[in-house]
Order: sequence, then structure tokens, then C-alpha cells
Amino acid sequence: MKLLTQPGDGIAPLLAAIKSARKTIEILIFRMDWKELEAALKAASGRGVAVRALIAHTNRGGDVKLRALETRFLEAGITVGRTADDLVRYHGKMMLIDQQTLFLLSFNYVHLDIDHSRGFGIITRSAAMVREALKLFEADLNRQPYSSGLDALVVSPANARKQLSAFIRGAKKELLIYDPQIADKEILQLLEGRAKAGVAVRIIGSTTARGGNLAVATLSAMRLHTRTIVRDRSQAFVGSQSLRQLELDRRREIGLMIRDAKVVKSLCATFEKDWTSTGFDETRNAAQTTPHETIAAATQALVDEMPTLQITLRKAIKQAAKRAGKTAVVNGELKSTVKDAVRQAVRDAVREIAEDENGAQT
Repeated sequence: MKLLTQPGDGIAPLLAAIKSARKTIEILIFRMDWKELEAALKAASGRGVAVRALIAHTNRGGDVKLRALETRFLEAGITVGRTADDLVRYHGKMMLIDQQTLFLLSFNYVHLDIDHSRGFGIITRSAAMVREALKLFEADLNRQPYSSGLDALVVSPANARKQLSAFIRGAKKELLIYDPQIADKEILQLLEGRAKAGVAVRIIGSTTARGGNLAVATLSAMRLHTRTIVRDRSQAFVGSQSLRQLELDRRREIGLMIRDAKVVKSLCATFEKDWTSTGFDETRNAAQTTPHETIAAATQALVDEMPTLQITLRKAIKQAAKRAGKTAVVNGELKSTVKDAVRQAVRDAVREIAEDENGAQT
């Protein structure tokens, strides 16, 4: 097992893996803007490797780019699938090489994540993990239900809440956590409970809790993107899901539980370095997000989501017009019907954005 740390390791390990593939590549993509990675995947397909790309059906403001990527892949002979829309978002990132090596990543294939954000990736040849990751890929590619068969592969919404809750509950001495925003009430209660029991809980990121016994600091040296938990310096979780209700229960997120001593030691070292850089004052209460910061984050999220909201509105108007029919147009009823449909569409979209983004850019 190996650890990738971003920024630092860059895309070289990913490029090398793609170039080493002899038979198959399976890759799950939420975002991609690295031209070298795209070129490497096309080249692999050109030399006879069966490349299958499962691309998210949507991401914030990037639908056009996702569809353009699909087209370029198809033109290069790559088999392309699009994730279903039954979950709010497909946010996992992983790659399988020759169905023997799994790359489980907390970062996307984009410059922002790899060059400018704290992120981690796990490379493993564990037959059990590879087999379960492939099972998940096949289920999502074919839009079939996925049932967890391995606790070490943490998949939202299949087993993430159960596994991460148990992981936190099992801490005896210490929890080191990277998370842009911890907001799930049950998880926060668990963390507070562990802290009251004497477990030292340090969080780089933010929480929605007020006061309490959690030490929380903001990573200012770089953007925070990873979701990682180290327990008692002997086990760790690395993945894509924040400890938020939406990401535990309504999105496709993927992570791994690991025990590799070298990897865990490296994660601890990086955490301590990042913790020192925050300048956290042990004498003050844990840093918390203010109501003003929450409103500002929600406003920015709404602005970022405008392209998606426009699509939602167009669909709502078309559906309202279709339901109203020609008679409504003649009788002047269409205006009222459309207004009601748009009002409901905006209400639903804003609620989803507020839940989904609540201060964390993914």
C-alpha cells in the first residue's frame, strides 16, 4: 500500500499507472482538466487497453465540460458511461489498473486539487479491495443497486454512516481529522462523546457545533479538500465524504479504511505539520463558523450553481407548459401555472444547494 499526498506527488503516479496498463482501466471521474491524463487514457485505448470511464452526470457548473469530455473519450474509442441521477451527486474518485491495482483518491483530476489543495490518495493491490471496488464500478456503470460486501471500502450511502460512526466510536486516545465541514448531528454527538471520555479530538477544517470539547483549526496555508480521519495513530480513513448528512446518506462517496503502519505514520506527520501551520491557540475555544460566514458561503454557492439552476428552471417551465396544454394558453392560465412551477423549482434548488454546499466546495 502506498500514500499519495497533494500537493507534492502530482500526477506522475497516475500517468505512470495508466501507461503501465496492459489490459484494462476503469476510472470514475467527477472532474478532470489535466490534459496529460486525458491524453494518457486515449493513448491507452489506442494501444488496445479496454478503457472504461464512468463520468458523473453533473457537478457544480461543469455539465458542459463533462459532456465534452464524454465526446472526446468516445471519439478515442473509450467506453463511456454516465452515472445515474438517483443520488444527489456522484462524487467518488477511483481508478483500477488491470483489475489488480486500486487508486482511491480524495482529490479530483484537476489542477486546483492536485497543485493547490491538501489531498490524499491510496494505492493498494489488496485483492479484496480491488474486487469490491470493481463490483461498485460495475454496479454504477450498469445502474444496478450496490450492496456493500467489504467493510474496508466505505461507500455512501451503502455503509458509510455505519462504518465511520463505528470508527469514531472505537477511538481510545486520539482522533486527527481533516474535514472541510463536519455538520452531521449524530457524528458531532459521537465526537463530543469521545472528547468527554478523554479522547483528544483535533479537526483541521470546520464544524457547525458551538463550544464543546473539539479543537478546530482552519488550514490557511492551502485549500483543504481531503476527508481523512486517523484513529489512535494506528488506523485511518481516507475518502471523499465529509461527515455531513448529505454526503453520508444521499451521495455516492467512496473511501478506504487502512491499517498500513507506514501510510498511517505519514498521514500523522502531514497532519501535525498542517496543524502547526494553523497557529491554533490551545487556550482558546475551538474556532467556529459565524452566522455571517455561513450566509456568505451559501450566497457564493448559489452564484456558483446558477448554470444548473437555469437548466432546472427551463425544465420546470417546459413541464408546466406541457401540463397546461393549449387550452390554458387560450384562457390565459399558462402564466399562473408557470409561476407556480418556477416558484417550486427555485425553492427545491435553493434547498438542495444549501444542504449540499453548506460552506464546503467539493
